[in-house]
Amino acid sequence: MPSSPPLQQHLVAGREVLACLPEQASQKPPLLFVHGAFAGAWMWAGTFLPWFAQAGYPCYALSLRGHGNSVERDSIDWLSIADYVEDVAVVADWLGQPPVLLGHSMGGFVVQKYLETHPAPAAVLLCAVPPQGLAASQFHLLLQKPGLLLELNRILDGGEPGLEIIREALFAQPVSDAVLEEFRHHMQLESHRAIWDMTMFNLPVLPFRERPPMFIAGAELDQLVPAFLVQATAHTYGQQAHIFKGMGHALSHEQDWPQVAQTLGRWLDGLGC
Repeated sequence: MPSSPPLQQHLVAGREVLACLPEQASQKPPLLFVHGAFAGAWMWAGTFLPWFAQAGYPCYALSLRGHGNSVERDSIDWLSIADYVEDVAVVADWLGQPPVLLGHSMGGFVVQKYLETHPAPAAVLLCAVPPQGLAASQFHLLLQKPGLLLELNRILDGGEPGLEIIREALFAQPVSDAVLEEFRHHMQLESHRAIWDMTMFNLPVLPFRERPPMFIAGAELDQLVPAFLVQATAHTYGQQAHIFKGMGHALSHEQDWPQVAQTLGRWLDGLGC
């Protein structure tokens, strides 16, 4: 592929949006990427945004309020999943055309909630929190990795993550210290209220008013959203799960992330939307 298109930064009603656009005008629908907990739009900037822009898709990544360079950083603990859904709606309206939504982890949960009340041509859930919520994932961690669960709770309460914790939580393949440092540099507080919403207080209401085509994917060695929960999510929505072998939760940054992008790209191209 040719060299990566330049990255643009916008502020949409206080929400940070990173954009990466194809060099030539395209008839393909815009893609809107929604990040997971403790993250921001930055997580898509070096991998998926340029890859899909080179494939002809106008690409945008949102920092939910309280994240990245968006507003309300100081009040993040009061923010709810409903607030995050509103952020997606504001940016989708700004685009002027309903985007294909791609959500990772918590972002996948936000996408599911968005689809309750908003149309989309298609949706992609990557290692997404399942519609049944976080309880099963937390119980799985308690049984399999109690030390990791304790560390994640410490980080949620404001503790600084160590490189080895980031490696254990997010990666299964070899990863450089530079990538781990990038994650540690950008990682931030997450809303306790949003975590509780995903646990029990604001789970998706099924069925959606209008369910779009869905691509549901997970990682074989994911510690945070295990593959069996991704399969349960796919079953809930009547879809087949795509489980990427040998990968962990950070599908966007594992060394084989282009395999994920290529598989997803073929699916998007096949939609013809």
